[in-house]
Amino acid sequence: MLKEFSPQSLVMGLLVAFVGFASSFAVVVHGAVVAGATEAQATSGLMALSIAMGLCGIILSAWKRMPISVAWSTPGAAFLATLSGIDGGFPVAVGAFIVSSLLIIVAGLFKPLGRLVASIPAALASAMLAGVLVTLCFAPIKAIGFDPALGAPLVIAFFLGGMVNRLLAVPAALVAFAAVVAFGVEIPDGAFAGVGEALWPRPEWVTPEFTLAGLVSIALPLFIITMASQNIPGITVLKVNGYEPPPGPLFTMTGVFSLLAAPFGGVAVNLAAITAAMCAGPDAHADPARRYWAGIIAGVFYVILGLTAGGVTAFVALAPKILIEAVAGLALLAAFSGSAVSAFKEAETREAAAVTFVTTASGVSFAGVSGAFWGLLAGGAVMVLGALMRRLRG
Repeated sequence: MLKEFSPQSLVMGLLVAFVGFASSFAVVVHGAVVAGATEAQATSGLMALSIAMGLCGIILSAWKRMPISVAWSTPGAAFLATLSGIDGGFPVAVGAFIVSSLLIIVAGLFKPLGRLVASIPAALASAMLAGVLVTLCFAPIKAIGFDPALGAPLVIAFFLGGMVNRLLAVPAALVAFAAVVAFGVEIPDGAFAGVGEALWPRPEWVTPEFTLAGLVSIALPLFIITMASQNIPGITVLKVNGYEPPPGPLFTMTGVFSLLAAPFGGVAVNLAAITAAMCAGPDAHADPARRYWAGIIAGVFYVILGLTAGGVTAFVALAPKILIEAVAGLALLAAFSGSAVSAFKEAETREAAAVTFVTTASGVSFAGVSGAFWGLLAGGAVMVLGALMRRLRG
């Protein structure tokens, strides 16, 4: 195994970890805070997720001898950010994380459940995801409206970085964010000392609470979002690059690590898509049989980055909330555009997708259940009704 290690895989693994962590940690932190987490609990969740996805990636890559990249559920964290208050607070959200993790484990072990999730019409799943993401995607523009001197540098850096290399867009925005916080935000004396002190890992146990509203409003949408927008595409990316992984064990393993991270505030881990393409492509190594080392190295660096999560979140907390949302929104632009295109691509399902999108994006809850669930239900009803009408006319 060590004979197959290469400097090329080392560099790619390091790049994958940097891109995977830097591109969306703000989404994870913001989603946890909106869901009711304290700063300490949000830090703990970020740390738990980074360590969990690192260890999961190491184990899966070494076990299957495939470049399997694991990430946290960025769409899942973005979904949390759309919830306007959770009855019972963050403990109820953590209970939902646990239920969602168990469902992912069952989907891996029980093939019919996995097939059921895969059978959800792609247009509806994409429309639900687009509806979840769109609110955060407004944040960069709102940040400019809040203070052009603070918001505009983030947007400009994002697009300039993207012109050089698509993978540099979000890191460039993060560099601009750090500069804005350091030089443009009034920071109390001694605040940066607090950032240094926060570097020491401090996991926070959150005792979960289980409610019916939490199950329907958070756990089920989170399970569907994680499976449909992350796990299933992750398998597809590997297949496109010539690998044939058995989906069941991979889903189960990500569910197990999600379960371990949940009581410490972690939303979910899953198979990656973008970073999976980096690990599985020829840039990781010319020989496909040796690319799995990129997945292992990425996992090692994810664990290291997770141990520094306290300092990261302490620094981010120095910024106005709208700037944190702006970075998260920029990180989600590509995911939003991709899901929107997929949702409205086919004329036959466009109306049902529109209903799913607007219901989800409205953020309105009915009977304590989030709009994401009702959006999927409403879109499905419109799709079934449309099929019946076409059959009657035919």
